[in-house]
Amino acid sequence: MHARRLVSDGFTAAGARGYHYRILAALHEFGPASQAELGRRGRIDRSDVVAAINELVEQGFVDRAPDPDHGRRNKVTLTRGGARQLRRMDGVLDQVQDDLLKPLSAEDRRTLTRLLTRVLVQHEPE
Repeated sequence: MHARRLVSDGFTAAGARGYHYRILAALHEFGPASQAELGRRGRIDRSDVVAAINELVEQGFVDRAPDPDHGRRNKVTLTRGGARQLRRMDGVLDQVQDDLLKPLSAEDRRTLTRLLTRVLVQHEPE
């Protein structure tokens, strides 16, 4: 909970929310996508995806346009401003991680990351 609060506070200071990060990161990693795809990738409820994308469009971080291959679907694309915002948000996460893990040595951090990754992989949906 402490880590979540630190991330939330950092994102708020950057004018963003966690949903924004999930959407921007998915677009950066996978390229243009439908709103439904972004919801699945980010594990975000459909109505929350729409609201977050609306906010990102207003801020100029993503473009949304009808998908030419599917008339009822919108395609969302990352803008240059969105890529810059994603880098700012990555910086927030890096700072939070450094603050949170400050008491651990570099070796301890690698061990913790390896162990948490093992736990996460075990519980990822297939």
